[in-house]
Amino acid sequence: MPAAVPTATYRLQLTADFNFDAAAAVVPYLEALGISHLYASPFMKARKGSTHGYDIVDHTRINPELGGDAGFERLSEALQRHGLGLILDFVPNHVGVHFADNPWWLDVLEWGPASPHAASFDIDWDQLPYRARGGVLLPIIGSSYGQALESGEIELRYDADEGSFSAWYFEHRLPIAPERYSEILRSAVKEAGAEANVAGKRLLELAARYKGLRHPNRKEAPAFKAELKGIVGGADLIARGLQAYRAGPDRPAQVHALHQLLERQHYKLGHWRLASSDINYRRFFDVNTLAGLRVEDAGTFDAIHRLVRKLIAEGRLQGLRLDHIDGLRDPAQYFQRLRGLIRTAQAKDSKPFYLVIEKILGEHEKLRPFPGVHGTTGYEWMNVITQVLIDGNGLDPLDEAWRQVSNTSPRLEPVLKDAKRRVLETLLASEFTVLTRLLARIAGGHYSTRDYSADSLRQALELYVLHFPVYRTYLTSAAPSAHDRALISATIEKARADWFAADDGIFDFLRDTLTMDLIGPGRAAHSASRVRRFALKVQQFTGPLMAKSLEDTAFYRYHRLLALNEVGGDPSARALSIDAFHDMMRSRASEWPHGMTATATHDTKRGEDARARILALAELPGEWTSSVGRWKILNAPHLVIEGDMRAPSAAFEYMLYQALLGAWPVGGLDGTFPERMQAYALKAAREGKQETSWLNPNQAYEAGLRAFIGRILDRGASAEFLGSIETLARRVALLGALNSLSQITLKAMMPGVPDFYQGTEFWDLSLVDPDNRRAVNFAQRAAALAALDNPDWADLTQHWPDGHIKLAWTRHLLKLRTDLAELFAHGDYAPLEVRGEHRDHVIAFARRRGGDAVITVVGKSLAAFSQGGRTWPRAEAIDAAVNLKDYSLEGITDAAGAPEVPLSRLFRDLPVAVLRGRVEGVSKPAPKRVRG
Repeated sequence: MPAAVPTATYRLQLTADFNFDAAAAVVPYLEALGISHLYASPFMKARKGSTHGYDIVDHTRINPELGGDAGFERLSEALQRHGLGLILDFVPNHVGVHFADNPWWLDVLEWGPASPHAASFDIDWDQLPYRARGGVLLPIIGSSYGQALESGEIELRYDADEGSFSAWYFEHRLPIAPERYSEILRSAVKEAGAEANVAGKRLLELAARYKGLRHPNRKEAPAFKAELKGIVGGADLIARGLQAYRAGPDRPAQVHALHQLLERQHYKLGHWRLASSDINYRRFFDVNTLAGLRVEDAGTFDAIHRLVRKLIAEGRLQGLRLDHIDGLRDPAQYFQRLRGLIRTAQAKDSKPFYLVIEKILGEHEKLRPFPGVHGTTGYEWMNVITQVLIDGNGLDPLDEAWRQVSNTSPRLEPVLKDAKRRVLETLLASEFTVLTRLLARIAGGHYSTRDYSADSLRQALELYVLHFPVYRTYLTSAAPSAHDRALISATIEKARADWFAADDGIFDFLRDTLTMDLIGPGRAAHSASRVRRFALKVQQFTGPLMAKSLEDTAFYRYHRLLALNEVGGDPSARALSIDAFHDMMRSRASEWPHGMTATATHDTKRGEDARARILALAELPGEWTSSVGRWKILNAPHLVIEGDMRAPSAAFEYMLYQALLGAWPVGGLDGTFPERMQAYALKAAREGKQETSWLNPNQAYEAGLRAFIGRILDRGASAEFLGSIETLARRVALLGALNSLSQITLKAMMPGVPDFYQGTEFWDLSLVDPDNRRAVNFAQRAAALAALDNPDWADLTQHWPDGHIKLAWTRHLLKLRTDLAELFAHGDYAPLEVRGEHRDHVIAFARRRGGDAVITVVGKSLAAFSQGGRTWPRAEAIDAAVNLKDYSLEGITDAAGAPEVPLSRLFRDLPVAVLRGRVEGVSKPAPKRVRG
């Protein structure tokens, strides 16, 4: 039976090519590695061919492409045989829409607001302009709507098995409202000339039976469809008669008929670019095919958690990772309901249920406590590890290098603000328009505020969201917390300082609307429902705005040191002092000891060891900048210049050299690497939204980018450059490997639950997705692990490029965590004093519980002790010692009170040490309760 708090989790990306059976085959290897819980990507029924599982179309079914119920049963049995738990990545915020596979969405398209599933989607039905009836915009057309209509790409079809009509645009099904069936049948019979035909008469009789604008209604429609499909000869007649709607070139009457029919539906078809300005349903970020769920609706909550409840009740699910909780209207309410569901589903003697959330915390932001939540998925701790390992002395030279390359300040704030403006004007303009219209309606609802013009309100709200420093607030329908009130007020004052027009109280009005003070006792009678809706919808908007602006735009514009451009991180961050790191770990041990600690995920911007390599550039700033200067000269002939266009731009070229060093193959340049780099560069350029973008691809620039990368990685064209970068890459690879050993040691030993992304037991030099979702050779890893029962650390250091040293060290760390599970789950954290000239190169701490102790000593910034990355570091060269006077360690100290231990004794083979010991004279503490 797995522990309530995992010892270590292992993330697997399930796909049709790596299904439940493939995952089951890996379970014995995970057990041998020391993993306690398999952490699976979403496995509810997703869109066919999904490579990630987040586009769920049916939360109540297990994905048949992964093996369905039977396949899941086999995986569950394998986990139980080997004593592993299962954590599911669950998606409460959104579902996959469009196409023809989501029954809820299709029902909403067919019935509009009358659909019982309409309450599950956040649709502003009355927002579509120039339209007599409400509807939802469907931005699915590849050309203009008129072109698609006139060319015959939109086709009306009859489904004889259902007795239903749908328009189809390629793979997209668009159900026709049943209230329009009668007019279709009359037109079809007339077109077929079948008025006197038996089948034609029956069709006309059926059409005449239902009169009025809303008939057949939802109650009448099943009988209508059943009778329609039962008419003998009806299907063939309808097929012929639908020529009346068969639009195409030189068929103006049919084009008009189909257009008029489509205009009377509960949806409006449009060009895909309209999504950025006119879309009226809440999306996941700017992804049109992922529609937000109103999980605050009790019926929706119950429906999408039905399968989760079942799996918990059967003892097949021990934990959940909740995706994108910042998209929820009221996370606190959601977690209250979820905790109740879990308690109801679990047996009385069950262990606490493990619950973590995907939450990106801003700089200095603390996680809010939610019912039952153990912590986050660990992005913040990944960045803490990076910042404490970085050589702070190298950042100033890198600041100057970036200033010269980009001709801008190394400050991130103006880059982020500019990125936010770009996202507001393009990707999320429609969502912002919904908010500004609602704010204008609130202002216009009372004479005291009606003089605030819609344009002024839009500008004021824009300044507010531009200055908003984190992802969101957490207001409920009640009053805001003191923290949220202070955050809103501080942001309002920053926005007010940027306002150049007359204030006239507009920012006070905006603040009071955001805090809902506007509807407090004694205030003017504004619409309470609109104010609450606005305040809560703003929360759902600021998160996507920050994510698209920071992670998906600014990260691809600001390239001072790519190791810091990571989810949840600050690209302009300074190094974290060792003392500050210790303070954060002590706080974490007392506040959030059971959250995950990640160093790589499916969403990180690069592999964990690629990041560790790039981190090493701060240890070699002079050599790095001089190398870049030389490479720019060598590669100048390979630039693509057309008029004012330079591909790549100077800043982008600087980024490329960092990315190349991070991902450079251990065995040298191979045949797949240029193509991988070209794909990465294309995505990076489009995300940056400067020379090209996803919305408006610049074909010339993109072609130039591909050509440049192809040329500089061609040994025939760029031998001197390749020789130079390979020389530096070898040194950076060694320094990166040393950083990686320190990184994994901190991850496994510090407070929290270490999470391992698939395949990262070997060196992980992947780029951003989809590169980091390539198939993993688990057989190779299992064979290597089996051969490492008694690792020869000295031999492993000699062959460090093969990655076996990382695998062996990972198992060593996880074995210790398994043997001392209570210590790591509930023990405290104590910094250890380090003395000597090189004390700033050593992080040392103890994890303790009762008399048990684990001493961890980690080296950092080791270029000075490895000839700049040319040789494995010699421990004797590090003048530092750790004070272990309160501990006894077998083979190191014989009793408590032993003197300081020099690094030469601790770092015998590796620049990291983890030692099991005892704390003398300490009684065993009472067990701590697990959060939940």
